[in-house]
Amino acid sequence: PPTLPIRLCLFTELGKCRHESMRIMNMLFFSVLPLKSKTILYCFTGDFLCISLVNGFIQLRYNLGDKTVVLQTSQKVHANGNTWHSLRAGRVGNEGYLDLDGINVTQKASPGMNVLDTHTDFFVGGVSSLNLVHSMAVENEPISFTGCIREIVINNRELKLTVMDPKGGANVGDCDGTACGYAVCKNNGTCQVENWVGSTCEQSIHCSQNRKIKFFIAKFIGNSYIKYTDPYYGKRDLQYSRISLNFTTNQTEGLIVWMGKGEDEDNDFLAIGLANGTLKVVINLGERISVPLIHSKYSTCCDERWHFVTVVQNQTCIKVYLDEELILFEDIDPHRKYTALNYGGICYFGGFEIGRKVHIVTTGLFQKEFIGKIKDVVLFQDSNKIQLMKAEGYNVYSGN
Repeated sequence: PPTLPIRLCLFTELGKCRHESMRIMNMLFFSVLPLKSKTILYCFTGDFLCISLVNGFIQLRYNLGDKTVVLQTSQKVHANGNTWHSLRAGRVGNEGYLDLDGINVTQKASPGMNVLDTHTDFFVGGVSSLNLVHSMAVENEPISFTGCIREIVINNRELKLTVMDPKGGANVGDCDGTACGYAVCKNNGTCQVENWVGSTCEQSIHCSQNRKIKFFIAKFIGNSYIKYTDPYYGKRDLQYSRISLNFTTNQTEGLIVWMGKGEDEDNDFLAIGLANGTLKVVINLGERISVPLIHSKYSTCCDERWHFVTVVQNQTCIKVYLDEELILFEDIDPHRKYTALNYGGICYFGGFEIGRKVHIVTTGLFQKEFIGKIKDVVLFQDSNKIQLMKAEGYNVYSGN
């Protein structure tokens, strides 16, 4: 099958996308999903036109050879990774305009030069070397963009955000996570798993005759996650928790599940993952993180076989079963100062949201996102397994 376009570009901290030069630029439009409040979004060098984020505000700066014009939006963008913004910017002669989500800022025309004379490539998200950025193009030190950009239109020409079309780039990935893309389903339609597409048929295609095929095995590819909200959290006895699941992998490192909000170090959590090929369990019931529980005898968790793991918390007593054999039994706090697992009703599988790296959120307890498959997830002693396909997630595929 043909190579699919990356309809949304995800930029990491060092990301950039380079396109052929356009000597005269009058109009620019794109949608942006920022993850940081200070970054370069779009930039020419030499005679320059640059759009950047400055303390949460969008700035347009351009210089046609005689002076630098600066426009700034009156409202801030949301850098939480959940809000898309529509941005329009351009100029007529030396008169500029900047529009964020329909709120317009303009710069009146004045005597002087009125042609943007550029002979270099132009860049989206960053530049090949930050030394190329004109000192007046940004307010502070230039920083590459972290977030997602889509629908880039320059002079009524839409750029193709594919792997092959840009002249160059680095650290740019697919921000959409689906095979059909954000613009395929019209009229508030949604996409569901149906078939497989991609250059090697590795991706699941969505949107087909309103039929839905459920998957019972979730496949994680390394930048994937599932966020499950426990509907019964308010009724749980948090002094007695339990989670069980099957997993398979060929990796020696990875976070399998994190029960907890993962917002700061004070949040309670129960975590299961792999470290150096062995099963690692970490529990925090209160003010301190318990010593990670690792059983060194078992170093075969990355053998691509299915392994069944169960973790039981009875106040401060922790039991860990691997393939139905008890491998760990420890009282993490004999004084019983904290006995409840206040996990907030949130369970992450495989990793966390875009921009939240595992080694950072877990403060180094786990090093990487999970690559492999997970199935048969049961919380506490519920009679039904969690339906992973109905939870929030990203880049998770059917492993059936």
